[in-house]
Amino acid sequence: MRAPNRHRPMRRVIVPVAPSVDLTEIATRARYVGSAEHKSFPSFAGAPKLRADATKCDPSLSSASEITAWIRAGIADGCVGGPWDGEFPRYVWRRVDGICYEGRLVNRDAGTYKGYSLREYEAPQGI
Repeated sequence: MRAPNRHRPMRRVIVPVAPSVDLTEIATRARYVGSAEHKSFPSFAGAPKLRADATKCDPSLSSASEITAWIRAGIADGCVGGPWDGEFPRYVWRRVDGICYEGRLVNRDAGTYKGYSLREYEAPQGI
C-alpha cells in the first residue's frame, strides 16, 4: 500500500544527538544500497522497477561507494533526523554541489539507506 498524498509538507529538522552517541562509529557502519523503485536504468540496486509515483534517480549517481561516503559524512557531521531506529537515525542529509540529498534508513539492523534529492524548500535549515 502506498502512502496517501501528503496534505502538508514533511517537517525536516536536524535533531540534537546525546553526547554519549558516537556518530563517527555509527557512520562507519552505515551504507547506501539504493532502491530499484527509483531507477529507470540497470544499477547496483538491481533491475529497474521505477514506480509511477517515485522520484527518478539521476543516472549520473551510479557509484554506491560515493553515495555511501555522503551518508557517512552526513551522520558524522550530525546532520541527522529522528526518530532513531535502533542504532541509526532514520534520516540523514548532505549537500553536494549545491543539491541537498536525503538518506532514509531502509534496514535498521544492517544500517542501510536509500537516498534522493530534495527541493530547496524541503531541505532542513543548516544543511
